[in-house]
Amino acid sequence: MLNNDDTMVRALKKRIKKKVLTYGIVHKSDIMASTRTRVSFEVGMFQLGGHAIYLNAKKFLPHVPVEQYPGQSLVVELYRAGGIRTVEIGSVMFGRHDASGKLIPARMELVRLAIPRRVYTQSHIDYVIEVTVECFQRRDGLGGYRIVEEPPMLRHFTAKFAPL
Repeated sequence: MLNNDDTMVRALKKRIKKKVLTYGIVHKSDIMASTRTRVSFEVGMFQLGGHAIYLNAKKFLPHVPVEQYPGQSLVVELYRAGGIRTVEIGSVMFGRHDASGKLIPARMELVRLAIPRRVYTQSHIDYVIEVTVECFQRRDGLGGYRIVEEPPMLRHFTAKFAPL
């Protein structure tokens, strides 16, 4: 019987190898013609016409409330665990505060892993998958973050965070 970890690994590897990787190099031009179609996985989405993989931080870290920025938590952990640079596309980037200071969260809490054309080999992609699975296996031990300093605009570029 497959557990969630096995299912996620197989789904990611199958989709990435089948649709993106050709001759060991990532080629954006080798992807299907549909430029905005997405296929959902357990905790990830793959944009067929683009150059990124999106992890759904709400599903990856369901115990971290949106007010504690699960996307940012996952971004930090992927970097700590494997030096993988990603970006949060969720409430840090698109969330707002109402008049009382309460967070109005973004509709989705995603983490984007960019895959530049003609740069990464299969071994790079395998490494990212391994680190992502390692983080997924330890997800219950990951906590949220709070913003300790933020500019009035474009906070996702220069905000400072502290773990909770």
